[in-house]
Amino acid sequence: MYHQIPTNKPFTPLLDTIDDPSDLRNIDSADLDEVCLQLRAFLLYCVGQTGGHLGGGLGVVELCVALHYCLDTPRDHLIWDVGHQSYPHKILTGRREAMLSIRQLHGLHPFPHRDESPYDAFGTGHSSTSISAALGMCIGDKLNALPYKSVAVIGDGALTAGQAFEALNHASHVNANLLVILNDNDMSISANEGGLAKYLSEKLKNSQITNTALFEALAFNYTGPIDGHDLTVLLPALTQALNNQGPQFLHIITKKGKGYYPAENDPVGYHAISKIEPINHSVKAPKKVSFANIFGQWMLARAAIDTKLVAITPAMKEGSDLVAFAERYPERFFDVAIAEQHALTFAAGLACANIKPVVAIYSTFLQRGYDQYIHDIAIQNLPVILAIDRAGLVGQDGATHAGLYDIAALRCIPNTIIMTPSDEQELWLALNSAMHFKGPVAIRYPRGSGSGNQIEPDQKIVELGCAKVLRRGQSKMALLNFGPLLPQAKIVAEQYDLSLVDMRFVKPLDEALLIKLTEEHQHFFTLEDHAIASGAGSAVSQLLADKNVTFTHFGIPDLLIAHGSREQQLAYCGLDEQGLSSAIAQKLRDQTN
Repeated sequence: MYHQIPTNKPFTPLLDTIDDPSDLRNIDSADLDEVCLQLRAFLLYCVGQTGGHLGGGLGVVELCVALHYCLDTPRDHLIWDVGHQSYPHKILTGRREAMLSIRQLHGLHPFPHRDESPYDAFGTGHSSTSISAALGMCIGDKLNALPYKSVAVIGDGALTAGQAFEALNHASHVNANLLVILNDNDMSISANEGGLAKYLSEKLKNSQITNTALFEALAFNYTGPIDGHDLTVLLPALTQALNNQGPQFLHIITKKGKGYYPAENDPVGYHAISKIEPINHSVKAPKKVSFANIFGQWMLARAAIDTKLVAITPAMKEGSDLVAFAERYPERFFDVAIAEQHALTFAAGLACANIKPVVAIYSTFLQRGYDQYIHDIAIQNLPVILAIDRAGLVGQDGATHAGLYDIAALRCIPNTIIMTPSDEQELWLALNSAMHFKGPVAIRYPRGSGSGNQIEPDQKIVELGCAKVLRRGQSKMALLNFGPLLPQAKIVAEQYDLSLVDMRFVKPLDEALLIKLTEEHQHFFTLEDHAIASGAGSAVSQLLADKNVTFTHFGIPDLLIAHGSREQQLAYCGLDEQGLSSAIAQKLRDQTN
């Protein structure tokens, strides 16, 4: 048991002989416990050096070793749901020496990635896709007359999502030779919610050795629950399940954070960690308040004066900063588990009952509830507020978690208001205003902190569609800002004497102001932390298509932006101060020539 994360590379002579799973399979089974000890130590060291997901990987060390020992990977297909727990898998599959680059620019991907390794059978990042993907591979191999096995490893948190049960139902219908392993640790990112989680945990608390009813009703051959950290039990159970015909379900019990005392006792706090920094005795600047913190503060303040306000989150209580709200107003807080579709329709139902629902959801996860937004909220014009966190580039989690498509997805839908606050005070005003607008309102804001400005926690609102002119320039060029890139927008606007407008709204646009600006300006720059394609800039150019003005749109190009720091990603896309300045200077030169 570790009480501290090693800061020096541990002594791992046996692990160092494993360059791919074929080396692991040459080790005597009696030595696999030692492999696990060394693997866990090396994992702790690596994550301490780089930061990243910790608890999930620690919990599946024995399972990962057992799977690669029993399977013929990469011919056999091994799919890790979500991928938070995939670091041990990466270490055993030829990437041990590259682990210190994980989540960094040009380094290893933070999740399984098909282009990175043939052992990553399926790219992940979002939850509850593993069974569907494994079933597809299983049926594909059957059609191709190939004898390979397919295994999906899914957590009890991810199993709450509807897609997982859709896949289980289909697998039983086609009688697939598929193995589903339930990694049951009573956690997702935070504690699991819902009837299924309660069902699984109560069966264990009551010491019942069978838990077959639910899964055998779906025609799966159920085995378990067994200790997922005991190789003497795990190896034979896994071997038997792989040899059986038809759909198999192996239920293992693990502990998130296994082997590291702080993580075992605080699995939420140690789901992911920052890298361990050298001790620095200099005085550190106070940490800025994040956009999520502002949202959490607003929810508490608003709930105190509005008894009908409720909060909904699909398993993102901590990330959305709703912990204090949940503690103070438990009857008005709803964590619906990993169920984004349900979250949105549930909110619609609450709105129909004259309640004021706020759905706190990450941009990347809102995608999973798109039909419900259209069909259940927008078409019925229901007053549901979407607090869209992690909008824009998110840094080390990479392409699967980037929130770059919500404007494009939402602005084409009638009855939708979209707001893009540029700083903390603007977020507060946007939330205030959303309570007064009729119909659904989407408010997008980024991961991390803004400019650090002090907010005025009052009840002021902004007029629907009203933009804010921050600067009048003389260059015949205007810069229209949508969202949190305003600090660099202010610098380049001053540098090149541009007019500067904080647009605040993507939908509706401030049409009157924009038309007036076309009388005074010949070129418009638009700036957004979102895909250029169908983004806010696109909305502006469509509105002004018949005006005698030209456009340059700054945003995310038509590329998948790899992991790295948010600052590195912005620079790569030309959205830092230097990139914007260079592009504007070039435009000025082009117009002069």
